[in-house]
Formats: sequence, C-alpha cells, structure tokens
Amino acid sequence: MSTELKLVLLTIVSTVIIMAGGMIFLSSSQAPQVASSQNAKAYTIDPTSADWGDIPMSKGNVTKVFTIKNTGTDTLKFYNIKTSCHCTKARLTIGSESSADFGMDSYSSWVGQLAPGKEAKLSVIFDPNYHGPQGVGPINRFVSIETNDKTNPKLTFTVTGVVVKK
Repeated sequence: MSTELKLVLLTIVSTVIIMAGGMIFLSSSQAPQVASSQNAKAYTIDPTSADWGDIPMSKGNVTKVFTIKNTGTDTLKFYNIKTSCHCTKARLTIGSESSADFGMDSYSSWVGQLAPGKEAKLSVIFDPNYHGPQGVGPINRFVSIETNDKTNPKLTFTVTGVVVKK
C-alpha cells in the first residue's frame, strides 16, 4: 500500500472517529424526555411572580423561593429548568436534596421527582452585579420548568425589580 493511500485512509478513519465522538457527546448532553402523566399535578402555592423592588448592587445576590406542590396521585417530574439570562440561576429542592444551579443555556439530564402530596422549593437567584456598573435599571427575568403534568407541562416564574447603584 502506498504512503498516499495510507494517509488518505488514516484521514478518513480519524474523521469518522471524531464525528462519531461528537455525535455521542451531543446526544448525551440533550435534556431528558419525560412521558406525561394524567395523574401528576403541578400546583403553584404562591403567585408565580415576585417584585423585589429596588435591588442595590452593593448588597449582592437576591433570592425568591417559590413553592410547587404535587396535588396528583402520581409522581411529578421536573426537568429542562432554564432561566432567561446568565445573571439568573434556578435551583429546585425536593426534601433535603437540591439540584445543581441551572442557567440560561445549560442542558442537564437531571430529573427531579416529587411524590404525591409533597412540596418542592424553587429558588431563583439574581446577581445584580453580573452586567457590571452599566447594568442598572429595571429587570424582568423568567424561569421555566418542564413537568410531566399533562395539563400543565411548563411552569413559568417571573421576578422583577430595579437594579440600583447603592
């Protein structure tokens, strides 16, 4: 076999291996798909929005905790948690277990499971310093959570306020 032919074959094999690895990586980084349930019921106890009013940059992060209850008879599952901006993080706590912090563009295979009659706490954390000194003024941020509740497949929570230089 000639050197040129070996080089061409080596290039082809290397390309195939790299492409296969990339496809495996992309398929493993996709968010999970969860089957819906007629008997899992996501009920938000508190309003799904909150206004922090003035948010002084000097005081650091602010947090709002929302409560979600499973009023159904089947396990309620949470997945694909996203925020609308990098300055905002979301964390779901079920019992004594907390998820990782979710952001604007992170995919995760994490699925939270909430037993019937139990409550979960969604913490929305906003960093008023994320956008720097020019980041003053009104903010309106969202957190979305997908659920297996057939009648309520996506929950959306809103936080607002005004970032001030204090």
